[in-house]
Order: sequence, then structure tokens, then C-alpha cells
Amino acid sequence: MLLAFGCQPKPSGGTAPSASASAQPAGLTPELAARVLAKVGDHEITLGEYAATLERMDPFERLRYQSPDRRKQLLVELVDLELLAEEARRRGLDKQPETQERVRQMLRDELLTQVRAEVPAPNDIADADARRYYDEHRADFREPERRRVAHIALGSEAEAKPVLEKALAASPADWGKLVAEKSRDPRGKATATLAPELAGDLGIVGPPGQPRGENPNVPDPLRAAVFEIDKLGGVLPRLVAQGGQFHVVRMTGKTDARDRTFADAERAIKVALVQERIRAREAELESELKKKYPVTIDETALAKIPLPAPSAKTAAPK
Repeated sequence: MLLAFGCQPKPSGGTAPSASASAQPAGLTPELAARVLAKVGDHEITLGEYAATLERMDPFERLRYQSPDRRKQLLVELVDLELLAEEARRRGLDKQPETQERVRQMLRDELLTQVRAEVPAPNDIADADARRYYDEHRADFREPERRRVAHIALGSEAEAKPVLEKALAASPADWGKLVAEKSRDPRGKATATLAPELAGDLGIVGPPGQPRGENPNVPDPLRAAVFEIDKLGGVLPRLVAQGGQFHVVRMTGKTDARDRTFADAERAIKVALVQERIRAREAELESELKKKYPVTIDETALAKIPLPAPSAKTAAPK
């Protein structure tokens, strides 16, 4: 295994401690952290760098290096990594655009990690802040009533009227037969035999106009219709015209509206506040950096960049 670790070049004489050594990982004194464990050409691997490598590992991965033999193996891996890195530099691979792009991405990720670490964890968010968020977003914690919609789609009103009459008096098994025999919508037919009560199922919706209750499988007229039905398992006593077809609509499930208490929502609120603060801190950092490093974009040149020709697989059909 080659670890994601690289030893930095030392100034001539090799006496200056590395950044990781001066950080004193694992509670090492500066003197111990600067102790040289191995040399690879002109580069030194210090005890501080070695300890920092262990600290960066996942706790379970770190357990692999408890014995003296495994500790020695880790040092061998660091030496091998430095040998390969040194040869890559000699060949100029560090100057390749692809390598420099990967380094830029790593630097970006490391900077964002540090910025996010400055934001309090969910457990550190004050209860008062969470309560204030709950009070200001009260509507977000009101779960609307939800209903499950099933239907039978028919091609004409004349064809649909007798099916509606049968559906109004149908048992769940009878409903399943009607869906299997009459509906022009193949969706939901597969369950007609095994679970007739779910035959013709389109999914769950909330009340009309409630954004959180939308379902792309349920057109608005059918969504409104299911909320006109009085009881669970009931069928709307009229046909619903939609999409050139006539629909018999049935309510096959219902969940009552519910208010989530602060206790129910507290953890989710604190996570949301952390995410909100991270976004704000990242936006603040971006604004600061644009002031420090002015950005200009040549829109004219950008517009002249030719787009790659589509491949045969992605070309639009004729």
C-alpha cells in the first residue's frame, strides 16, 4: 500500500523541522518530532511526519500498525512513496498540466475542509438558535395530509361510465379485476392479481397547491380529485377528464396531517443550521478571495470556444 503522503524537500543541511514536525503531532516534543527516521536522497522523514501520517488515518486503519513489525512496514511504505515521488519529479511529471490540476483540486478541498472545520458541529449549536429557526420556519414542520391515488384510465366517456358504476360498488378484489381488464394505463396492472387493493396505483400526493405534496406521476386533476373522496378505499362518484382519457379515481391510502414538535425536529434543525453556516462561510471566503485576487472573464473569447462534436451515441435522433 502506498500512502497519500509526501515528504517535503529540506533546506540544505536538513536541519529545519517540517510543518508537520512543528505541529507536534501525537503530543511529541519539538525535539522528538524533528528526529530523522530515514533519509531518501536529500529528503528526510522525521518522527513528526511519521506520527502525522498515523494521525491522518482512519482509526480502524491505524489499528493495523500497533506491532513493531507493522510500524516498520509503514516506514518502508513512506520510503517507497518518497522514492517514487522523487523519480516522478525527476521526470517532470509534477510539471504536467494534469498533475498541477489535481494539486489545485487537492488544495481547494483542503482549504474548504479547514473552513468547514471552523463552523460549530450540530451538537455545538445553541438550543436558542435551533428554537428560533423552528419558530421562523414553522410551516416547514407541518406535514400535510397525504393520500395514495389509484385510477382506471379509459378511452371514452361512454366506455368509462359503466366501469365507474362497477367501481363504486367494487371490493378490493373487484377493483383489481377492473384495472386488469379495463385500464389503458399499464402502470399498476402488475399488482392486480397479487395485491388488488394497489392495482392502478399512481403514488402518494399532498393537497392541491402544496409544493411538498407534488408527484410527477399524478396529474393535477387527479390529485385534486382524490382529495374530494370522503373515505379510505372510496371512489370518486364522477369521471375525471385528463390527457384525452377519462379516469376512475380511487383513494387507497391516507396519512393524516401532522405537526412535528421541536423535540422531533431539533437534530435536523441543528444539521440544517450547520449547513447554512458552511454555505455562508464559503460565500464569505469567495468574496474575500475575489477582492484579494481580482477575477476577469473574457466573455467574447469564451463564446468563440468550439463545442466538441457529439459522438454517435449522444447525437440527437433525427
